[in-house]
Amino acid sequence: MPSVLPAVGTLALLERLSPFIPDDFINLRWPIPRRPGRRFHFSAAQLWRVHLLALLTGGRSFNSITRALLEQRPLRRFARLPNEHAIPDVRMLHEFRWRLGSGGWRSINDHLLARVLETAPLRDKTVALIDATDLPASTQDKKKTPGPGALHERPWARAH
Repeated sequence: MPSVLPAVGTLALLERLSPFIPDDFINLRWPIPRRPGRRFHFSAAQLWRVHLLALLTGGRSFNSITRALLEQRPLRRFARLPNEHAIPDVRMLHEFRWRLGSGGWRSINDHLLARVLETAPLRDKTVALIDATDLPASTQDKKKTPGPGALHERPWARAH
């Protein structure tokens, strides 16, 4: 069965998804803070679109996304960044993630899901949706533990 969406990482996918992004909802919910000190040059919707680029283009890190934004005009157009010299850096993206928190990401997801459910041709027999529940990572096997043997013992515990 052929897919109705273009492949992930293509500019055609970005153009197709751009109208569905709730820029007004994001900007109203997280307005630019007015306070003394460092000024914000980007709206919440612009920063959210940059985060979305990390998922849609297969960027391996936010450093690579910011480099790609400097080089590729279609990515800046998707993120609605009009100036090639004004690109959010990694610190700005980190502060934005902190400001949104996990509840903010969930509320944007809920808003998008509500729009999908309003327009999706669901049947009466639909019983499930994708669950994106946060689960703690199992990292027990990744911890550094000293191995057995005389090389890993404490020096004062060795018998000579």
